[in-house]
Amino acid sequence: MDNKNSENGSSFHYTYSAKEQEELKRIRQKYAPPEEDKMELLRRLDRSVTEKGTVISIVLGVIGTLILGLGMSCVLVWQGTLFLPGIIIGLAGIGILASAYPVYSRVTRKERERIAPEILRLTDELMK
Repeated sequence: MDNKNSENGSSFHYTYSAKEQEELKRIRQKYAPPEEDKMELLRRLDRSVTEKGTVISIVLGVIGTLILGLGMSCVLVWQGTLFLPGIIIGLAGIGILASAYPVYSRVTRKERERIAPEILRLTDELMK
């Protein structure tokens, strides 16, 4: 917007563009150090409670499945020589698979107990 004042010879020049301001903000955010607010920290802590248990239970599940598959192979392919060991190996795989969820529950409970004071402190700060 241009406004020229002819009475005293002075001029006023003002330019504003919302698009330019938004673009400037986006570019600035790319280079500014990230600011983690308390709500984002709370969300991250809440997610981290289950991550460790999930990874451990997935690893147990994969290992148990592979052992079960090995036992099935022993029973089906080498019926004469490895039938009984194949059943034992397969049962061990089933046992490992069955332990995945209880291990997940236990690890998650321990993580909740460990992180609970920090989460309670953050929620108290955010609720004020």
